Amino acid sequence: MRWWWFGPSVTRDELEREVTAVADAGLGGVEVAYVYPLAPATTEFGSDTFLADLRFAAERAHDLGLRFDLTLGSGWSFGGPHISTELAARQLHWEQREIGPGRLEVSVVSPWPGDDLVAAYIGAGSLQEQPQSYQHLPVADGQLVIKAGAGPRVVLLGYARLTGQNVKRAAAGAEGPVFDHYSAAATEAHLRAVGEPMLDAVPAELIGSVFCDSLEVYGSDWTPTLPAEFARRRGYDLLPILYRLTFDDPEAAQLRTDYHRTLAELYQESFVAVCQRWAAGRGVPFRIQSYGTPPATVSSYRFADLFEGEGWGWKEITQTRWASSAAHLYGRPVASAEVWTWVHSPSFRATPLDLKGEAHEHFLNGINQLIGHGWPYSPTDAPGLGWFFYAAGALDDRNPWWPAMPELTRYLARLCWLLQQGEPIADVALYVPNEDLFANMGRAQGGSLDAWREAHRRIPSAIPATTRTAGLDYDLIDDDALAVTAPDRYRAVIVPATTMIADLAATWLGKVTATGGTVITINSTAEVSGGVVAETTGLVDVLLAAVSPDVKISPPTSDIGFVHRHCEDADIYFVTNAGPMIRSFRLAPRRNAGSYEQWDAMSGRVLRAGEAAEPIGLTLHPYEATVLVFSDGPAAHLSESEHHIWCSDSDKSVLLSGPWQVAYGNEPAQPVDLPHIWENEPSRENYSGAATYSTSIELGEVNAPAWIDFGDCEALQASSVEHDLVGPSYRVAVRGPIGEVAQVRVNGIDCGLAWAPPYRVEISDALRSGVSKIEIIVYNTAANALAADDQITRLAAESEARYGRRFRMQDLDRALDSVRSGLLQVPTIMMSK
Repeated sequence: MRWWWFGPSVTRDELEREVTAVADAGLGGVEVAYVYPLAPATTEFGSDTFLADLRFAAERAHDLGLRFDLTLGSGWSFGGPHISTELAARQLHWEQREIGPGRLEVSVVSPWPGDDLVAAYIGAGSLQEQPQSYQHLPVADGQLVIKAGAGPRVVLLGYARLTGQNVKRAAAGAEGPVFDHYSAAATEAHLRAVGEPMLDAVPAELIGSVFCDSLEVYGSDWTPTLPAEFARRRGYDLLPILYRLTFDDPEAAQLRTDYHRTLAELYQESFVAVCQRWAAGRGVPFRIQSYGTPPATVSSYRFADLFEGEGWGWKEITQTRWASSAAHLYGRPVASAEVWTWVHSPSFRATPLDLKGEAHEHFLNGINQLIGHGWPYSPTDAPGLGWFFYAAGALDDRNPWWPAMPELTRYLARLCWLLQQGEPIADVALYVPNEDLFANMGRAQGGSLDAWREAHRRIPSAIPATTRTAGLDYDLIDDDALAVTAPDRYRAVIVPATTMIADLAATWLGKVTATGGTVITINSTAEVSGGVVAETTGLVDVLLAAVSPDVKISPPTSDIGFVHRHCEDADIYFVTNAGPMIRSFRLAPRRNAGSYEQWDAMSGRVLRAGEAAEPIGLTLHPYEATVLVFSDGPAAHLSESEHHIWCSDSDKSVLLSGPWQVAYGNEPAQPVDLPHIWENEPSRENYSGAATYSTSIELGEVNAPAWIDFGDCEALQASSVEHDLVGPSYRVAVRGPIGEVAQVRVNGIDCGLAWAPPYRVEISDALRSGVSKIEIIVYNTAANALAADDQITRLAAESEARYGRRFRMQDLDRALDSVRSGLLQVPTIMMSK
């Protein structure tokens, strides 16, 4: 879990309490991030006190068996007071001046501190009738000399301008410019100033990895060494034709391709590789979210040790898929993702089911390690709800539903481990046309400097969506990865929206067809020898003609997703329902296996086992997952008792119609009718906590497995879910029968928790013949309390007055949107046949 330290203002006692709470919740560790103050900072970032606190937290995490990761800088992107003007991020800036035909001498001056004139050009025309070409103007002795001409002309000036970007969300003492990520000198200066003191304070044996968050060096497209590096790498001079970056013609497109490819290479070599070598020298791995600006490609990841993504959405090209594809291509067994960023925003609205559903989306994107976003450090005596991040889930033990967190973390840890076994199976490669992406980058073309964003914009989401719903999985692949990828690795390669293909790629694609694979072009003007031309609407037929489905799901169900891992002696399928409706279907794997087992993903127990001769019938509730394991061994056989324990069939059900009582916290119990919604009571609208519902029931002889069933989910309309989302946040599209977690106690015996479909808890060992007392403790979210909490607004205002605007709390007025707490349906006791 990302652990935000605000200020930095921490105490040893609170660090001890929180790291212990992390361990008690079953989380695997923390990634420390140092951000803006929410109160007067008690120390400065990088100070001896700060470094000693890091060491203390690392030692306590180690004692508790937790991983401890360090972010290599405050806020993002990296920079700070140690970054001089010479090392700060720069961007190319163009200015035009219309002049007459006369001779002109102009002194070269900086329009703004730090601006440097890179090149000047002159062309015949005016601002209304733009020049069709320019001539490079020399600068001599600080003077720009323009000879007389025949008519009106335009002078085009190219400046290397400081972006002016300062570190976002910086801690006290970490303020300063973002550094030039194309400069090895700038990277090394930052590592000396920030990284070295951290790793001097916290030894390598206490550190899991050092980390770089997503790249947000806004507008950065220049570095002083660029002309020389461009000439060395591309074989021609940049400055005489730099002006063509502002043009839109084939020659300009090739220049933009070469220009942005050079930037990508400089980023890889001068930032990622430098960080990795430095970290290796200190005995720790380097983990990075390599997407954004600078223009990082899929293959840019290869210069780091650990690859991380971000973003949910298993039927589109996400930054998560950017990272997992790189991990598959370059042989990294673990691909991580920042998960739960913005989840059900604003803070404290997220439920355990939201966390489970979004985690599944990351698994479907090839991820097998989750980095939660996040855990806000907060003093126990902080006013109101305390401290929390400006725009993210607040996923700590202040949430009333926290009793469910250990069960959720055990579930997710079990699946992460399982999905790290064997090798990932993907039959399709989706070619990322870097040449075209580079050609259309840049502000002059209305594009960004973000290769992932340009790929997402260029490649229709229908292509990955069709691939997944056809029962296949895919990896993204780019030109650099072809050198390490065998042509027969993928049975189909999709080449989308491409106008140019490098010789290396053309040769590799030819080998794909020569080895029996199929190359499919969609909306591509570049010809591929032996390729099959297809439209997006007909892609499924072309794909299935090229490769049989990894799994066949019947009837076809768009909400059902899977991930396949192949081990030496088994094939593992993680299968999940990513939608809000119960889905029943039959699943048949492509591989002919002798036997199968179905594992309960929540408990790890075997649900069913048998021969794999026929398709396997499955029913998955909303956001439920299961695991199927196929092997050539003989079929296992479950005992009758094991089968009954996990069988969902019943031949007897008793409605728990009451009478019921409810007690909020330690208050006296009061009669209540079910369904019961706390927010409908005027005095409870802002109550966040627990309420105990109790009743008794008299049954006859009890000698069969039994459950309490809370009922099914209500699927929400897509429009209402979209209205309820803020930014890129995730939320499940259902309203459950409980708001949000129910702990079941029968005759004083704790039986378990219900927080996800199917909302059932087994009570076999606690139920008695005769009268049984039923207690259901319901925990809601902290959103209710947030709606009435004005303390965080006050803290934010005081922080802004003291330190300037470093953040803005977001969407707090929506805290109670769609929130429903309580026991929302009448439960039923179900008894097995």
